[in-house]
Amino acid sequence: MATIDTQDLRERIGRFRVLIIGRANAGKTTILRKVCDTTEDPEIYDTKGKKIDDAVVKSSIKRGNHDIANEMVFKSNPVFVFHDSCGFEAGSEEEFDIMKKFISERANAKKLEERIHAIWYCIPMDNPSRTFQRSEEKFFSECDTGHVPVVAIFTKFESLRPFAYGAIKKQLKGLSGEERSKRIAQRVEEMFTNTGVWDRLCDPENRARPKSHVRLENMNQPNTNCDALLERTTLALDNEELRLCLVSTQQSNMELCIKCAVAALVDRAHRQFGSLLINHEVHQYDIAKWFPHLKVRRRLIQSDDALVMVLTNVVY
Repeated sequence: MATIDTQDLRERIGRFRVLIIGRANAGKTTILRKVCDTTEDPEIYDTKGKKIDDAVVKSSIKRGNHDIANEMVFKSNPVFVFHDSCGFEAGSEEEFDIMKKFISERANAKKLEERIHAIWYCIPMDNPSRTFQRSEEKFFSECDTGHVPVVAIFTKFESLRPFAYGAIKKQLKGLSGEERSKRIAQRVEEMFTNTGVWDRLCDPENRARPKSHVRLENMNQPNTNCDALLERTTLALDNEELRLCLVSTQQSNMELCIKCAVAALVDRAHRQFGSLLINHEVHQYDIAKWFPHLKVRRRLIQSDDALVMVLTNVVY
């Protein structure tokens, strides 16, 4: 009898490792806190796994020193390990080269637990005239991220609303509240499109084209979350074990579990297209394994002509 055990899966993969990139004040730390459901600061560890004293960390930040290889871990969710590449947006070629080397080494590391599994690139929208700067251009055009998916995060998206309102203020007079909101939302979309930032990120000449993107608004509010970011990241992963590992951290996100199960089923259907042999028990198992709050057990039964896998039970 075999059992899907997320603990075993995590032991094989290690922790889910993310490199987060973005300018100062792009909202990176806020995002990481939301992902890990905490308001506390992360603990910082060096490459040998030794915790760095908080005073040392603060002193290093104040002096402008930063090691991208250091690991950021939140006590509330130690399954995640984060790396921050702050520094190169200031125009330092040395910092940019360090970041490129880190990505190359960690994207191709032999041990799965040492690899970075996803890259989150934060682009703040609080200044629509300067959404795409030299730092973004250098990263997306020059960095080879290999198989590691890049998810573009447009942070502070709510900042576009005042600009939109100011642009059409006179047109809103006399309209109902509902119609005003609709017109402002339309103008926000136009402004975002006019920045051209998404088209520039997806330029075919870019080496690090994002596989997905997400907009985050009002992240300083207590009722907001990063479910959309985690969903886009999960679906951007090519490795099924990595998907399962990330989904296992999101047991309460039933919508994400369902989407992953359907995606797995559709993928299997494509691979079996034209085949007359459809193992429904295997399909059941492929769906159930994406729901980490279930214990799914399989057993092998020897029949006269084949060894058949049967889904014996699902325990809530």
